[in-house]
Amino acid sequence: MPESVREFFEGLPSRVDPAKTAGMTTSYRFDVDGAGTWTVRVDDGKVTVNEAAEEAECTVRVSEENFMKLLRRELNPMTAYMTGKVKIQGDMGTAMKLQKLF
Repeated sequence: MPESVREFFEGLPSRVDPAKTAGMTTSYRFDVDGAGTWTVRVDDGKVTVNEAAEEAECTVRVSEENFMKLLRRELNPMTAYMTGKVKIQGDMGTAMKLQKLF
């Protein structure tokens, strides 16, 4: 389990199961308040992460505290979205595919 948001994103490419992301081509921007901004690109199973605010199909905004709760499974993603703890802009279909990365 990553100890920080930075550690999560730095290790993400090596943790993603390519079988789950095969055929998937999309991009996500994570604005984590208190921790930074990362852009995650998926290109037919290959995942790359840049610590930068780049254009993406889906943008996720969340506090550092809630992001870590999501990672530790202390916060349900759907509940977090419905209660405004996680805000999503852009393609909702792309947002629904996020589970393949986590």
